[in-house]
Amino acid sequence: MRYWLAILLLAVGLPCMGASRVISLAPSLSEIVVELGATDLLVGRLDAGESLPELAAVPSVGRYGQLNIERLLSLQPDLILLWPGSVGVAQREQLHRFNIPTYTADPQTLDQLIEQIQTLAIALGRPERGQELADQLRTRLAELRTRYHRDKPLRVFYQVWDQPLYTLGGGQVISDALAVCGASNVFADLKLPAPQVSVESVLQRNPHMIIASTQAQLDAWKAWPQLDAVKHGRLVLLSDKGLERPSGQMVQATGRLCEQIAP
Repeated sequence: MRYWLAILLLAVGLPCMGASRVISLAPSLSEIVVELGATDLLVGRLDAGESLPELAAVPSVGRYGQLNIERLLSLQPDLILLWPGSVGVAQREQLHRFNIPTYTADPQTLDQLIEQIQTLAIALGRPERGQELADQLRTRLAELRTRYHRDKPLRVFYQVWDQPLYTLGGGQVISDALAVCGASNVFADLKLPAPQVSVESVLQRNPHMIIASTQAQLDAWKAWPQLDAVKHGRLVLLSDKGLERPSGQMVQATGRLCEQIAP
C-alpha cells in the first residue's frame, strides 16, 4: 500500500520523502497536520478564526479570500496544502506559476478523506502515524455503518442558513456522513456545494427530519405542521462544528451526529 501511495505522490508532484516547510491554506488541513504529529513542519497557515492550541504559534499568511502572496513566498514553503474554496481562482493560478508542490484536498466522502490523510502523511514524512490513524478511522467508520444502517434511509433536510435558505448538495462530505448514519440528504441530487433552495421545495420533498445549527431556524419550520419532520418532532439542533472540518476528527463528529439522528 505504501509503495503505491508513494507512486501517487510522485505522479502529482508531491515530495514522497517528506516536506520540511509546509503552508496550510485550510483549517481542516492544518488540523490534519496536527493529527499526524507534524505541526513542527508548519511554517504558515490561513487564519480562519478559532483553531487548535497547537497552531497558535504558526504565522498567518492571510484570511479567506485575502491571501498574502508575498508573506507566503517569504516563508519559502516546499509544500502547500490547499482546499479549493479557501483561495480565489486568480490567486490559485498565481500560486501555480511559482511551481511550489501543492496538494489539493476536496473529499466528497469520508473514505476519500481517510485516503487523503494517508497520502498527506507520506508527503509529511509521517507514514506510520498516517497508517495508524487511517486504520483507526476506518474501523470506527465501519462500526458506525453497521450500527446505524437502515434499510430505508431517514430523509433529512440539512439547513446551512435561513435568509436566504441554503442547504448542502450531494457532493459534500456531510452528505456522506448522513449516509453513514442511515440517513439521506433530500437535496443530494443538487450538484452545487451549497445550493440555495426555497421553502416550497423543502415542503415538496417533505423530509423526515430537519437539522439546523440554531433553535430559531428550527422553530421557524413549525409554521408548516404538515411537514413530517414537524409532525413527529424531528427537529434536531446541531451545535457540533466538527462536521464542518473534514479532518480526522470528522469521523468522531459523524458518530455524534448518528447519536442525534438515531432516536
